[in-house]
Amino acid sequence: MKAYLMLENGACFEGQGFGCERDTLCEVVFNSAMCGYTELLTDPSYAGQGVVMAYPLIGNYGICYDDSESIKPWLSAYIVHRISDVASNFRSDVDLNTYLKTNGVPGIQGVDTRAITRILRESGTMRGMIAYGDHVDREAMLKKIHAFQMVSMVPMVSCKETSVYGDGPVKVALIDYGVKNNIIRSLVKRGCTVKRFPHDTSFEELQTFNPDGIMLSNGPGDPKECKKEIAVLKQVMKSGIPTFAICLGHQLMALAHGFDTYKLKYGHRGINHPVKDLSTGKVYITSQNHGYVVDGKTVNPSVADIGFISMNDGSIEGLNYKGGKIFSVQFHPEASPGPLDTGFLFDRFLDLMGGSLL
Repeated sequence: MKAYLMLENGACFEGQGFGCERDTLCEVVFNSAMCGYTELLTDPSYAGQGVVMAYPLIGNYGICYDDSESIKPWLSAYIVHRISDVASNFRSDVDLNTYLKTNGVPGIQGVDTRAITRILRESGTMRGMIAYGDHVDREAMLKKIHAFQMVSMVPMVSCKETSVYGDGPVKVALIDYGVKNNIIRSLVKRGCTVKRFPHDTSFEELQTFNPDGIMLSNGPGDPKECKKEIAVLKQVMKSGIPTFAICLGHQLMALAHGFDTYKLKYGHRGINHPVKDLSTGKVYITSQNHGYVVDGKTVNPSVADIGFISMNDGSIEGLNYKGGKIFSVQFHPEASPGPLDTGFLFDRFLDLMGGSLL
């Protein structure tokens, strides 16, 4: 079936539908990765977004369920130049088209994704709509796009009840704002028992687990919408419990300390983003997926030091809080997909909690 992608600036691209062919509204963003689409599709941080893949061919190695970062794909739409008709991989469980159709995710292919990416880089992230059919009402599409508003997706992607992973001697309370599975795996393999709590869990309930440390996960959307979560983190930061925060968790901890955040023009999404460790001068290649960052001008140097910065735009990629019990990063040290260069940050967290048996 014919499909159309329209952006809020009126740009319209004609292609062919795949996956679940249903009209959808979303926030359109781009990702620069050449691989790792299974992990991308199942990353809860993409909830509500239509993802444009800058790399032209997607789906050639199929979908392997073992690589999934959550129970299902969360993005609103998938926008590619071309999907592969053949899934050539002995680990493949299903082809990409079937997977998206089964899970209700709309797709469009045959569009110039590099042109779309250039528009988003020059004009910034935009709202958009995908519609299917031989003929569409472009004026009506544009009206729907301008009326569309993103809402907080954290309550949707977070777990609804607690669950426990691993049986190690170090106890970690993980607050799930949209956690990727490999964050949990990274802790379990280092000797942790991880108890996963819903996003709106009270500090008192976290304390009943008597954790050695608290892990704040990644997640979707504007951190300033998470007012109840920020209130809980104000209690966490005063408790003295070692805390490690990633991505959205990093932003929420900054807001809890009185710093500010802002939306990037087009975000950081890909597996090839360089960040610099200011304590050592080393540069690491990282996996990233975020549209908001901590505003460096609001960081109080008596409260926190900037630990990492982006080598692309100089934005904050990590904070080390005074007292040594709390640190956070904007990128994904668990990778999946992406380089494992910064996995040592989990070891640092273990050291704060008293160490691991490994």
